[in-house]
Amino acid sequence: MTALPDWMRPPRAEGWFAEDLDRLPEAPRHTELIDGALVFMMSPQRWWHGHLVTMLTVALMEQVPAGTRVGREMTIKLDPRNRPEPDLLVTTADFDGDRTWFAPEDVQLVIEVVSPESAHRDRTVKLRKYAEAGIPHYWCIEDEDGAPVVHVYELDEPTGAYAPAGIFRGTLQRPVPFEVSLDLDKLTPPRNK
Repeated sequence: MTALPDWMRPPRAEGWFAEDLDRLPEAPRHTELIDGALVFMMSPQRWWHGHLVTMLTVALMEQVPAGTRVGREMTIKLDPRNRPEPDLLVTTADFDGDRTWFAPEDVQLVIEVVSPESAHRDRTVKLRKYAEAGIPHYWCIEDEDGAPVVHVYELDEPTGAYAPAGIFRGTLQRPVPFEVSLDLDKLTPPRNK
């Protein structure tokens, strides 16, 4: 076994903190911080995942209201020990070309497209953490025989937890966080028969 490179060693006994991510240029792209531990996205990304994220980005950009933006592959600093990187987010933050993260209060919607290596984190860990940070809307998108299925959650403020708001196949129409209408079948290419 080879020794770990120095940059992989936590800078303190307590582990990593959110601001440490900006000082790790050697870390692989899409490195997240979950409970003070670095999480690397090392497995190859599936074409389905990348295509869906791209098409969804375009579709949402066409529908977000003025003063709202769609961000892709940017971290959210939930607290000092958690800085996950969702596939997409919708934010009210002003554009800043040097920005490397968003505050939860600037995020209206977080979208995770589930991959085999991220399934547990997307379905349970991030679901809980985004809710605890007060992000009002969360979509978790699953691959169902090549078609996207969107599990929609809304924050229940009295409990601070997400409540299921629907499972969408084919089309998704929602009045919140903004008026959105998506033809889910057009987000992925048809399969050859």
